[in-house]
Amino acid sequence: MKQPLALFLLAVATAAVVPAHAQLLPGTQGNQPLDRIVAVVDEGVILQSELNDAVRSVQQQYASQPGQLPPLDVLQRQVLDRLVLMKLQVQKADDQGIRVSDADVDQAVGAVAQQNKMSADQLRAAVEQEGSSFAAFRQQLREQLIAQRLHESVVRDSVNVTDSEINNLLASPTYKAGEIHLAHIQIGVPSGGDAAAIATAQKKAEEAIKAVQGGMDFKAAAIRFSDAQDALEGGDLGWRRMDEVPPAFADAVAGMKVGDVSAALRGPTGFHIIKLMEQRAPTRQVVPEFHARQILIKPSEIVTPEQARQKAEDLYNRITNKHEDFAKLAKDESKDNTTANNGGDMGWFPQQAWGTTIAQQIGDLKDNEVSKPFQSEAGWHIMQRLGVRQSDLTDQIARDQARQAIGNRKAEQAYEDYLREMRSNAYVNILVPELRDPAPGKSS
Repeated sequence: MKQPLALFLLAVATAAVVPAHAQLLPGTQGNQPLDRIVAVVDEGVILQSELNDAVRSVQQQYASQPGQLPPLDVLQRQVLDRLVLMKLQVQKADDQGIRVSDADVDQAVGAVAQQNKMSADQLRAAVEQEGSSFAAFRQQLREQLIAQRLHESVVRDSVNVTDSEINNLLASPTYKAGEIHLAHIQIGVPSGGDAAAIATAQKKAEEAIKAVQGGMDFKAAAIRFSDAQDALEGGDLGWRRMDEVPPAFADAVAGMKVGDVSAALRGPTGFHIIKLMEQRAPTRQVVPEFHARQILIKPSEIVTPEQARQKAEDLYNRITNKHEDFAKLAKDESKDNTTANNGGDMGWFPQQAWGTTIAQQIGDLKDNEVSKPFQSEAGWHIMQRLGVRQSDLTDQIARDQARQAIGNRKAEQAYEDYLREMRSNAYVNILVPELRDPAPGKSS
């Protein structure tokens, strides 16, 4: 069965779809399509055609399970809110001078094609076969890259992880509890929302819980009720270690069993309902480590790529046929500043530590075997594998994971706060009454 184009469109960019088709407005004569503005977002606008395409993409994704989607008016408001947020991010990035080149978009197109086991030409054909514009598809990717770079810019200087934070996390019961697979429903409260807005959000959260308790699939409930950006993906948060769960919810999750759904939990952005999907205990991390040495020949302003290749071939011949000393040649000829002075010795390292190209070579070699020259982004390598061992890297990996978890949590919170403030301070005028959010306190 053919997979709808919407699946890989949504997989790449769930928050933005640019116009590809226009809507025939009521009262229009003939077959000439007209468009209309449905929302003004600061200095930009969102067209009816943009909203139509985005909604259609979601409907195509759930074509086999249409009952999981909320009523059309709710779905339209959810999708419009995503389009508004994306428009604001793109505008903010533009104000900050963040740009994405055509080459960056080309690379993203190639990545999407590869993920879908297609060539770039096949991807273009698939997009157009679904009735969409490939130029619009590229613009969608461009906006996603822009939003990603804005995210990096916002969190770069606001996230700092200390050794004491890592130590405290590793010593905490939540870290030792292993990993959990969560899904959530978020009922948002607008920044600065009044008591009426809070009460409305709480009532909506209670309705969502009642629906789940009444037999509605949690994923369907997330699609129907959640205000989160992942709502249309069923609110799936994926696997997380317990330490990655926001502290406000950690106690609730810790007391749950697989399949349990929490009560409505009050958080800084509104009310949250959590479902514990799966759970797994921590395991020891025993991995192979390799000992190797290398010679690296780099192209430069005075050494062409072909000359670098020939130099590597010559050194390989001197090692394998003339039996010259590998370490001496590495010290004299290698351009790798980190290993040359040690005779090319790379020490003991996990297989992926030096990148995928070296990882593949080191896995294919036998102990004491010298590789033929091979190329990576750095240049031409000759590598000798000296040994392999199994190492328990649980503690080292735990520290790395803890540092990443703390950083991710801080970054997630920092950017969520940034988006809420940006949304609250923006001028957003929804021109179509039925597309306005009925919740009190929400700008329209």
